[in-house]
Amino acid sequence: MDPAAAAADSEVAITHRTVDANGLRMHVAEAGPPGAPAVLLLHGFPQVWYAWCHQMRALAAAGYRAVAPDLRGYGDSDAPAGEPGAEQYTAMHVVGDLLALLDAVVGQGKPVFVVAHDWGALTAWNMCLFRPDRVRALVALSVPFTPRSPARRPVDGLRALYGDDYYICRIQEPGAIEAEFKRLGTELVLRKFLAYRTPGPLMMPKSGWGSPDDEVPLPSWITEEDIKYYASKFDNTGFTGGLNYYRALNKTWELTAPWTGAEIKVPAKFIVGDLDLTYHTPGIQDFIHKGGFKKYVPLLDDVVVMKGVGHFINEEKPEEVSEHIISFISKFSKEM
Repeated sequence: MDPAAAAADSEVAITHRTVDANGLRMHVAEAGPPGAPAVLLLHGFPQVWYAWCHQMRALAAAGYRAVAPDLRGYGDSDAPAGEPGAEQYTAMHVVGDLLALLDAVVGQGKPVFVVAHDWGALTAWNMCLFRPDRVRALVALSVPFTPRSPARRPVDGLRALYGDDYYICRIQEPGAIEAEFKRLGTELVLRKFLAYRTPGPLMMPKSGWGSPDDEVPLPSWITEEDIKYYASKFDNTGFTGGLNYYRALNKTWELTAPWTGAEIKVPAKFIVGDLDLTYHTPGIQDFIHKGGFKKYVPLLDDVVVMKGVGHFINEEKPEEVSEHIISFISKFSKEM
């Protein structure tokens, strides 16, 4: 981030509080005027609210109220009580958390703008599917909406496509990948994820995802301070909460059968980097650019492909992403 932008950012305060929502205590970071149009920001894996620092300040400076929670099982939000089972991390659970959080923070039943990345984007699409009345417009980063296939469970499809060493498949066995991450160390695991820029599938061989002595240089857009903040949160919680979202994929597929073939009836914008591994899933570019995406998201306003940009797009290109967000949601702000 350039010094001038950083200085402007520093003038906007980010506050923190804990809110009771859906049986959990959820941590939420906020910036901007309390009465302004609210923008809910949803992080992905392996991150927390902190991924949105740049956008929160930009939104607040533009007159919006940014609301960025730690999702269930992440950071300073609770994990579900009892055994850490993945079945408590379905889309129904996570969307339920967010609706209750919004009722407490923004107001009962009020619609908001949603901006979401990675797992946050997948959650946001489901929020639009289940409760379109609560989403004024969506900006999704990295992960497009993909319709539910009635023929095959998602993890089964990924295993058939990539094999057992594909990272989502490796995550499925409770405890196994946690042990591998412990062997490597929290900070190195985060470095490996955040520095990944290969436009193709991420593999984690059972023989090991490298050595604890691996040196992974950080990309220019992330600092040692950033890594240490993330590491402090995952050292405290472990990775199981975040990993359980992947483990709940097949359960969510079972529960969402009634929405097979349903369209997203919310105005949307999609932004992705051309080096993002998600953008190189077989068939996804044809789906995005040749009518499939628009068929299922008829109010899709725009698709932006950012050249030379990887997966963690909101941190790699903070100013550009913030500008895209604000220019899009400003079209609807006067209606709120």
